[in-house]
Amino acid sequence: MAKLTYAASGVDITKENIAIEALARKITYKREGANAPLSSIGHYAGLIEFGEHVLALTTDGVGSKILIADVLKKWDTIGIDCIAMNVNDLLAMGIEPVAFTDYIAIDYPSPGKMEQIGVGLERGAQLSNITVVGGETATLPDIVKGFDLAGTCLGIAGKHQIITGEKIQTGDVLIALASSGLHSNGYSLVRKVIDESTYTYHDRLPGSSSKTIGEKLLEPTRIYIEILDLIKKIDVHGLAHITGSGLLKLHRLTQYGFNITHPFTPPPIFQFLQEEGDVDTGEMYKTFNMGMGFIIIVSRDDADKVIELVGGQVVGEVEVESGITVNGLGIG
Repeated sequence: MAKLTYAASGVDITKENIAIEALARKITYKREGANAPLSSIGHYAGLIEFGEHVLALTTDGVGSKILIADVLKKWDTIGIDCIAMNVNDLLAMGIEPVAFTDYIAIDYPSPGKMEQIGVGLERGAQLSNITVVGGETATLPDIVKGFDLAGTCLGIAGKHQIITGEKIQTGDVLIALASSGLHSNGYSLVRKVIDESTYTYHDRLPGSSSKTIGEKLLEPTRIYIEILDLIKKIDVHGLAHITGSGLLKLHRLTQYGFNITHPFTPPPIFQFLQEEGDVDTGEMYKTFNMGMGFIIIVSRDDADKVIELVGGQVVGEVEVESGITVNGLGIG
């Protein structure tokens, strides 16, 4: 089997970014008067002035992970993913999530499936301390084959508490927090790997005595709500939620570079996918979190305190030269 890439599986990040830029260029109008926007399109959340506070909005979905849930007929965790992908983006700017709305597009209404989706949304809300205040379900048999799940999260923070990466300096350290698995991105490549392998989602993951490949792939996204307590105690310079485009997400924070010298040993599911798909190491780090779901950037003097409070480990540092390297391998 030829080496697989995210682009070959149907998701070309470069072309996607060009398309997004084309969209964003046409969205230029900004509200005048009170409650005007405080940010431009492109960071983890959109910010709106609200007196001494800032309101923030994120929108995201579960993606093609849903197709694996369909195969296993197990939909009770994807609601967690939907909320987590939004909440973690708010947390990556130091913003507290407060409310959520969901959107489900479906080819036909199935009460049993919808009930399971609701179970996950409820659990995600509990983990995030938010309220699901509403949503929309659209039955679209001529457009949707199966269903899609997405949502929008509202957050709030003090105007001067937002963390954007402006404080990042050379010599700062990167502390990675463990992911719970693949979270909810890169699944077009995941499915391509499995489809072209001799394995099915029902087979045991090699080296695992208890989980099938499908069960490991459906592990719900970890919600890093502990970040809210951390930023009250530590002067955090930058935060990154590692999702689509992997470690390239760090470019959102600063023009400085990142030298990752001690990355986590990727959990077995990542190693399995890389070996079965013959995926280059650089491609893996540009597609998946590789076991590092969230990154905290602080002064080296604060590193031990951060690890004492939230766990994780130092994986690298900020450098003058732009770019990202992992164990000497340049990835972007």
